[in-house]
Amino acid sequence: MLATELLYLRDAYLQTFDAIVIGLRDEAVALDRTAFYATGGGQPHDLGTLGDRSVFDVRKEGDLVWHTLGDGEPLGVGDAVHGSIDWERRHRLMRTHTALHVLCGVIWNAWRVPVTGGNMEPLSARMDFEFDPLPEGFGPRVEELVNAELAAARPIEVSFLSRRTALADTELIRTKVSLIPESVPEIRVVDIVGLDKQADGGTHVARTDEVGRVRVVKLENKGKGNKRVRIEVTDAPGT
Repeated sequence: MLATELLYLRDAYLQTFDAIVIGLRDEAVALDRTAFYATGGGQPHDLGTLGDRSVFDVRKEGDLVWHTLGDGEPLGVGDAVHGSIDWERRHRLMRTHTALHVLCGVIWNAWRVPVTGGNMEPLSARMDFEFDPLPEGFGPRVEELVNAELAAARPIEVSFLSRRTALADTELIRTKVSLIPESVPEIRVVDIVGLDKQADGGTHVARTDEVGRVRVVKLENKGKGNKRVRIEVTDAPGT
């Protein structure tokens, strides 16, 4: 059965790759391997190019990843292509996704509150938590705790566990409802060493200080037992 190898799961810093076209439909192609992240888990898809054609949408359907392309030379099944990720945008998403994990870890460790949802764009994001009500002084306190963890330069490690082993650890599935499909036999685990360890399929930086800093920009009430935290990621690494 045809399937796309997801290169970003093991190397989020891979910016270019070579692949073979294994499927065609309309203006989209499926590849045997890809470094393009497909929309999912609250993280938007990557942008970039395949050969001389822009990639403006990436979706995973079953075992295949489909890349929707702009105008350019037509491709056929069996063609070799060279892919290139829009790295500046990807790295901003990596920083943002890591910031959300730090936020989640800080809140879990301090208040043992699960996540109920989340979404992100490059350098901005929101995450919902099962608070009712929010603790007094929560915004400034959680911002202080998150930035302390970012400055601590904690290493971030990726590993893979069998589904049975992963689901037996209640700390790994931090969302209120597990979003991992029944068909997934192996669970990818992202470990911010000493702070947070979760099942996750997204892209992350290698150390927390690569994120920069986080600012809590808004707290919202989304109903009983559901509070939203909006953040911005600031101070690019090295500045």
